[in-house]
Amino acid sequence: MNAPSVVYLPQPTPINWGQPTARARGPVVAADVPGRNAIGVHAGLFAPFRGLAVAAGNMPADFDPDLTDTEPAVPIGPFAQWSDPGRIVTFDPWGHRVAEDFQRELQRGLPLRPSIAVTTGSLVLPDIAQAVRDGTLRPDGTVLQAGGAINVTKIAIEPVWYLPGIAARLGIDEMAMRRSIVAQSGGMYPDLVSRPDLRLFLPPIGGTSVYLFGDPGLLGQPDTAITCRMHDECCGSDVFGSDLCTCRPYLIHGIEECVKTAQSGGVGIVVYNRKEGRALGEVVKYLVYNARQRDPLGDAAERYFDHTVRVAGEPDLRMQELSTDVLHWLGVRHVAKWVSMSNLKSAALLQSGITIGQQIGIDPRRITPAAQVEIQAKIASGYHAAP
Repeated sequence: MNAPSVVYLPQPTPINWGQPTARARGPVVAADVPGRNAIGVHAGLFAPFRGLAVAAGNMPADFDPDLTDTEPAVPIGPFAQWSDPGRIVTFDPWGHRVAEDFQRELQRGLPLRPSIAVTTGSLVLPDIAQAVRDGTLRPDGTVLQAGGAINVTKIAIEPVWYLPGIAARLGIDEMAMRRSIVAQSGGMYPDLVSRPDLRLFLPPIGGTSVYLFGDPGLLGQPDTAITCRMHDECCGSDVFGSDLCTCRPYLIHGIEECVKTAQSGGVGIVVYNRKEGRALGEVVKYLVYNARQRDPLGDAAERYFDHTVRVAGEPDLRMQELSTDVLHWLGVRHVAKWVSMSNLKSAALLQSGITIGQQIGIDPRRITPAAQVEIQAKIASGYHAAP
């Protein structure tokens, strides 16, 4: 009997996480080419649409993007936290500088892609225009325009997980974590188990948007006052104005505080994480809404989280321990004004080494009658109540 053949896979392109330069760290190679060092693909959440487009003949399978003039509109970093292996493990801190730092690799045809984009623009929100009319905000012509438009730096971040760092941050065994992800995704990404030599994973989940108010050049300076709102996605409230929760009111509150700080010479930061329904999903959220409304004892704060546990098995899957990377990426070490009531978010921030000057709760006048059950349930669970 012939001995079974042995397949020798190409060695992954070396990744030395937490190095002080992108070249010392090495490129993220996610495409299915010799030397790849990452599981998954860039913008994995949209990969099925690209697959359909290729199958329909709308785009070539080997499309190579032209990155000319796509570099960041303003420079971000590097900051000291980028070279601390444990500070940033959920995305590539050098992801916005691919065209700059890996020119030789791109010229050789290595299919590298940016995982961060930095641009500038403005926010036009009716809530802010109203704040200008009632005198809550005063236009200055630089940060805030007379009509209520806010000048901002906009950043999009795509997740790139450094798996050993993720496991260490959560205090779990890396291989057990890999197996669990494969099992809970119906067998997707079997390389997580079969290729432990690949230490990077581009998960098919939503990323993070960051809005900077004020001069980004002030980031990383010890005397720069920072105001921050870390907000987790709630499409129903943030976009469509649902009054069942305090998400949009708190987001607007955070934006107002960020504008004021920027006008005073500091920097405001709004971090918007794609974690709909506490990372449980919008379908689950609406199922829970139904259960709450049909509760024979009425919708009450003391049973608010119980309904979620019955439907989803867990009240919150957001893993706030992983949320702090973006602030370290921006060089933040102290937040003067932390616009949040969440004890989970503030604990994660402090645990990561970022200090908080003042924690700002939501003004009770912003809470709609329909959102009282939610806010009282959160306060009872440990959220900070004082505005």
